[in-house]
Amino acid sequence: MSFQYYIARRYLNSKKSHNAINVISAISVIGVAIATAALICILSVFNGFRDMVASLFTDFDPQIKIVSNTGKYMSAESKELLALKKNPKIMVYTESIEDNALLVYNNRQIVATIKGVDDNFEELTNIDNILYGDGTFELHADVIDYGVPGVGILSQLDAMLDFQPPIQVYAPKKGEKIDMVDPRESFNHEELYSPRVAFQVKQKKYDSNYVLTSLDFARRLFDKDGQLTSVELRLQPNTDISKAKKEFKELLGDGYKVNDRYEQQEDTFKIMKIEKLISYIFLTFILLIACFNVIGSLSMLIIDKKNDISTMRNLGATDKQISGIFLYEGRMISFIGAVIGILVGLLLCWLQDTYGFVRFGSSEGSYIINAYPVSVHFWDVVLVFVTVIVVGFISVWYPVKRLSKAGNDQTQSE
Repeated sequence: MSFQYYIARRYLNSKKSHNAINVISAISVIGVAIATAALICILSVFNGFRDMVASLFTDFDPQIKIVSNTGKYMSAESKELLALKKNPKIMVYTESIEDNALLVYNNRQIVATIKGVDDNFEELTNIDNILYGDGTFELHADVIDYGVPGVGILSQLDAMLDFQPPIQVYAPKKGEKIDMVDPRESFNHEELYSPRVAFQVKQKKYDSNYVLTSLDFARRLFDKDGQLTSVELRLQPNTDISKAKKEFKELLGDGYKVNDRYEQQEDTFKIMKIEKLISYIFLTFILLIACFNVIGSLSMLIIDKKNDISTMRNLGATDKQISGIFLYEGRMISFIGAVIGILVGLLLCWLQDTYGFVRFGSSEGSYIINAYPVSVHFWDVVLVFVTVIVVGFISVWYPVKRLSKAGNDQTQSE
């Protein structure tokens, strides 16, 4: 143990000649601890929102979605996709077509996204968790095609779950110009019947824009026989998604994009990541302000220990060694504040996750969740700890150098 650390520890624990120094030191530790706890709580709340949003998409989005890198459509019989289909890591392989079409019902018209999928779509996602109604998830029966709309689609069309008559669906014919005499002749026309269910992801992007139907229906409507816009995958249980993505990319080559759930919602999660980063930066500035208390504590301590400084100089201690004592003092204050703050922050996160003290409102069910979600990530805790230590160390370095030098000069003059 170096004598600098030993003396710094004694200074931290021992009673000072002026009680105000003890008070300021305690305030310094508390200030750093509060800023640290705030960082832990805020970052964990952002993680909670991120995980909550991801869980909403989980019931609709596949684990892996493969799209063309060169255009919207791709051949369902390409050698790359046929080879991918045989991969043992894939449990469910679903072909899909997504494109815009005009929906007409009871003199109301809206443009929506028709998503045609294979019959195994229920196995691909957790669509049953977000279905509403007394029917079942069906895409077709004999010559009838069913459409499972988002609840927002039904609202815009002023339709009930068991809508009658069927919804009329129009899409432009491939390569044809609009016939101004009879525009309907320039469109493919199909009908979608009701299976008496609708889905609700609780995201406007889906609920107000998507209609699920069969893949054959979409191919007829858009004149895309043998083609698709995406391949959607569900992997075998306990498969490492990152490793599987890398393997699929190598197999498919540069002509395809392989996206996981977060990449499928890149814009949403990028905004959340930016918000989290900005909050982290602001709270780091607050932490820096809290570290000014440490500087004040060290300033008072240097003044209080000027006789000790003179004695140590007479015993042969250098300016660097004397400065090191007070640097250790400042670092110990930062370290203790960081540890206490992390423990308090983790405790508050556990209490919020368990009991939900901080709520959105007094009415149950008014929001998707009733209380602020929290999710503590290990690397966030590491980041906060490193941030507090680095900010604390940097904030005391220059003032200690100046103050200890000034104290030494004063001691020499005396």
